[in-house]
Amino acid sequence: MLTRLGWGIAVLSVLLYAAGAWLGYAEPVVLATGGLVAVVTAVLWTLPRPRLTVRREITPDRVARGEAAGGVLHVTNTGRLRRSGMRAHDACGADAIDVELPGLRPNRPETVRYALPTDRRGEIPVGPLRLVRADPFGLARRVREYGDVQNLLVRPRTVGLPLMPSGRNHHLEGPTTDTAPAGTVTFHALREYVVGDDLRYIHWRSSARTGTLMVRQLVDASLPQTTIVIDTNENAYPDPDDFELAVDAAASVAAGASAANFPVRILTGDGPLVETRGGPHDIELILDRLAVLRAHDVPHEALDVARRVRAGGSLVVLTGARGEISRAGTLRRRFDRVVCVRIRPEAPGPGLPGIALIEMANLDELRAAWAGAVR
Repeated sequence: MLTRLGWGIAVLSVLLYAAGAWLGYAEPVVLATGGLVAVVTAVLWTLPRPRLTVRREITPDRVARGEAAGGVLHVTNTGRLRRSGMRAHDACGADAIDVELPGLRPNRPETVRYALPTDRRGEIPVGPLRLVRADPFGLARRVREYGDVQNLLVRPRTVGLPLMPSGRNHHLEGPTTDTAPAGTVTFHALREYVVGDDLRYIHWRSSARTGTLMVRQLVDASLPQTTIVIDTNENAYPDPDDFELAVDAAASVAAGASAANFPVRILTGDGPLVETRGGPHDIELILDRLAVLRAHDVPHEALDVARRVRAGGSLVVLTGARGEISRAGTLRRRFDRVVCVRIRPEAPGPGLPGIALIEMANLDELRAAWAGAVR
């Protein structure tokens, strides 16, 4: 098919030929003839349909924001003639990537690599892939699509964060929460007998040694949960990059808790996003869910969401510079520890008794402040 330049030259050549013939000038006729010959030659150049096998791969298909990802084209010319002057155009979200192909010899595979943009988080469709063969002057081209649309998942960036401990009672083989009911399954410590204790739990050997009745204290061995609430109200973030940083921070907290085999639940203004039982295998699920999270106009603030969730464990609330945190003190009674994270605040936040306030402008600042909050 003709390009805009090809159509322009064709129309101009016809008009020039007509004007030269009507006025009796030979020069316009010669120029018009040359233009028409160039257009016809361009069409004949691109008319043969190349016989190709094309396969595109995305490696890797899951990356953290800012990490390298690329497309790999495997092209083989199955015809008998050498093909040159071909380019590939691969769509990647709203962007288009132009890839120049080398001359394709018959039955000789060629591999071409190119970078894909990963600066924005999300599920990015890659494709369709279009191979374009054009004449040297750009007057005509032939376009053919190959393959299906594939998806590149750009997930949030993370930094290593230690687990936020919760509660004051600790299992001998791991942490627990002070809200754990007594008298369940796991030995925690020995204490003195008080009236009303079950006599079956008296530790007679220790009682004989100390001269005081000692009772085995049992606690629930279930692990406390890390609850993360992300403010998805777009009005809380003056800059869209602030929300990206909030998601990165949430992913870092969740990955740290999951790596320590603790259950994690993540909520937004729209409701629950993901809930896991704990374990390194859960990190992939968490990152996949956070990859497609978007900020928009939501009816519920982050603190309102936090008030409706099941109590216990640690609570981490993430919001932007314009997010509301002044009423976060009411959450302290429902959770063992509460941390509020503000992204690039415009002014220092209010003092919140019993609540750790972290104000950050990048993930390095989060890592440094998180160490203090854990202590």
